[in-house]
Amino acid sequence: MPGLLRQLSGLGGCTHPVRLDGHRTEHAVDTRTGEIGNVLHHLDSATLPAGHLLVRCNNRRTTRCPACAEVYRRDTFHLITSGLRGGRGVPERVAAHPRVFATFTAPGFGPVHNRPTGPARTVRPCRCGLLHDQDDTALGTPLDPDTYDYEAAVLWNAHAGLLWRRFSVYLRREVAKRAGLTQRAFREYARVSFAKVAEYQKRGAVHFHAVIRIDGPDGGDTPPPPWATAELLTDAIRAAATVARVDGPVIDNRAHTFAFGRQLDVRTVRSADFDGGQELTERAVAAYIAKYATKGAETATGALDRPLKFLAELAQLDISDHARRMIRTAWTLGARKELEELRLRAWAHMLGFRGHFSTKSRRYSVTLGALRDARAEWRRAQAATDDQAAPDTTLVLAHWVYAGTGLTDAEAWLAETLEPAPGTEGEPTRG
Repeated sequence: MPGLLRQLSGLGGCTHPVRLDGHRTEHAVDTRTGEIGNVLHHLDSATLPAGHLLVRCNNRRTTRCPACAEVYRRDTFHLITSGLRGGRGVPERVAAHPRVFATFTAPGFGPVHNRPTGPARTVRPCRCGLLHDQDDTALGTPLDPDTYDYEAAVLWNAHAGLLWRRFSVYLRREVAKRAGLTQRAFREYARVSFAKVAEYQKRGAVHFHAVIRIDGPDGGDTPPPPWATAELLTDAIRAAATVARVDGPVIDNRAHTFAFGRQLDVRTVRSADFDGGQELTERAVAAYIAKYATKGAETATGALDRPLKFLAELAQLDISDHARRMIRTAWTLGARKELEELRLRAWAHMLGFRGHFSTKSRRYSVTLGALRDARAEWRRAQAATDDQAAPDTTLVLAHWVYAGTGLTDAEAWLAETLEPAPGTEGEPTRG
């Protein structure tokens, strides 16, 4: 029992671990002769208390595994923060570079229930005549589902990632134009870096939150040129977002073209100490972006958090009518030969969106992989004993095969008796 509790506690609260069968052996290696020496450590899954090696699922969705999603959220927070004020291999001088926080919305596909605001941000009645509560499930659903353009809404989600890539190309052109440079010459003076996350609006349409920064030619390691300002960057973003277009498919003689919605919010990011914290601060931006990194369509619209195998499954699922129609539309469009590359059936549960939820440019900041490697290294160092120091070089021989997912009823009961994973007790922390 104590051994099983130790194995379960090593999961950090993960509720759907991956179960592996196999073994791992570490041998010491003589760095002078290359000779393989004694066995330093041997692990066989059959000898473990659970009968398998249990590995965290690392799912980013809060609906699937709150503990692993919290780790992902915190990693995203540090990724965004290091690109705003330095640290984790990023020089602190990036805090002085022009930086903005931008939100790119989807176009309209038909009137939906909402909470419009008037002067002094007072909430006004919806078009339906009602004053919706903030938690009203009707928010984001169409006023008239029969006239709502579900086809365009699904196809927008499917092309949103491509539209962002097109926008990023236009943004560099617009910044270069305002600096009086050609695109080739621009690379010698500056670089545009960004990190973004996708979020589902209540109507099921994807939009993007992004931190965008101007650096010197070598990224954050070099200062930007004198002409690079937040005002110039803001103007370039607005221009690029206006002209960015993606040609979609022609369906039943209807041509689809996709562009960002008219609502574009671009705000300058200030330092954490600016104006007593009243401005948009680095920490606020990082926390806001990290919050959406662990949420999908299921959180905003009540859709699914896993793929469908058959459309008939929809009849047995407790989801909203709006989400059901979005999923059904994606499934139907997925049967069309000309849309095969969009893989709409595989991504119907995501309402057609198949892009990564969080992405960044190469020079923006540290990577999620580097953060995971640092955490794994720290855990190995904690597990090592002083009298059993690892040699400079080891040879690792391992073979693992998938044996299942999840905990047995007894393991789940025991796991509930353990202390909750950091950040998953009650309300999640901000990083």
